[in-house]
Amino acid sequence: MTDEPEVLVVDDESRLADLFAAWLGTDRPVATAYNGEEALEKMSDSVEVVLLDRRMPGLSGDEVLQEIRNEGYDCRVVMVTAVDPDFDIIEMGFDDYLVKPVSKDELLEMVANVSTRSNYKSDIQEYYALVSKKALLESEKADRELADHEEYQELSNRVETLREQVDETVSDMSSHDDFVGAFQDLQTENGPQS
Repeated sequence: MTDEPEVLVVDDESRLADLFAAWLGTDRPVATAYNGEEALEKMSDSVEVVLLDRRMPGLSGDEVLQEIRNEGYDCRVVMVTAVDPDFDIIEMGFDDYLVKPVSKDELLEMVANVSTRSNYKSDIQEYYALVSKKALLESEKADRELADHEEYQELSNRVETLREQVDETVSDMSSHDDFVGAFQDLQTENGPQS
C-alpha cells in the first residue's frame, strides 16, 4: 500500500474527520484536513475521492469544491454535510451527496461506488452525478416547486440527453437505486479496470 492518499476527508469537526478516516483507513490510504485551506494543500493527483463538508469556517466546502474543479483534479467529490440540499446543488461539481449523520456502512459504500465510477467514461460519470442531484432534489422538494424551477427543468433535460448517449444498460434506468444496481452490473460484466 502506497503512502499517497487515495481519500481526502475534509471536515472542521476534527473528531468526525478522524472517525471517517479510521473507517476508511483499513482499506486505503487516507488523509484528513480540518479546514478548506488545508484541504487544498493536501490535494494531489493520487486523491481519488474527496469527502467534503459544506459548512466550514474560512473557505467553505463549496469554495473548496470549486477550486478542486478549477485546478483540474480528476477525482470524485462527495459532499458529506448537515446542510439539506437545495436548488443551488444543480450547478455544483460534486459526484454525490450524503446528509449527516452518516453510518460507517453508508460511508464505505459511497466511497466504493464513487471510486468505481472513475473507471467509466465521462458521460456516464456526468449522468450518474446528475441523476444523483435530480433524485436528491426530488426527495427534498414538492412536485410543484420542481415544476416551477427552471434550472431543475434544465437538469431533467440534460439527464434525458445523456441517457440517450450512454449504453443500453444505463438507458433503461430511471432512479438512483436502479442506476447503482446497473452500475455494479456494468462493473461485473466489464471486470475490474486498472
